[in-house]
Amino acid sequence: MGKAKAPRRLADNEARAVLRTIRISPQKLNLVAALIRGKKVSSALADLEFSRKRISGTVKKTLESAIANAENNHGLDVDALVVAEASVGKSITMKRFHARGRGRASRIERPFAHLTIVVREKQEEAA
Repeated sequence: MGKAKAPRRLADNEARAVLRTIRISPQKLNLVAALIRGKKVSSALADLEFSRKRISGTVKKTLESAIANAENNHGLDVDALVVAEASVGKSITMKRFHARGRGRASRIERPFAHLTIVVREKQEEAA
């Protein structure tokens, strides 16, 4: 019996990759995600390759995964792909304590983030 297969959440010309629990604050990750939003994937990969941010290598891996999903799972043309969405969300926060002077302690929060990249095949308009 079982349940019917859930309908696909994305359009037929879209593919996505999700990376969860990345050890960086969402605010810092969003700076790198904003770098690639709306760009062609070739341009976005080049930007991430030469970015000096620590997390750019991880974002590049996730973008390459989304491209591979588009090509292998959905049969999309890699040359026509555009980064449609690059969304960042909050994840858990590790709480730690740091010893301070006079026998006190202060709290240190180590945030984690989620990253979702959606690529879309864009048709070239004939002019």
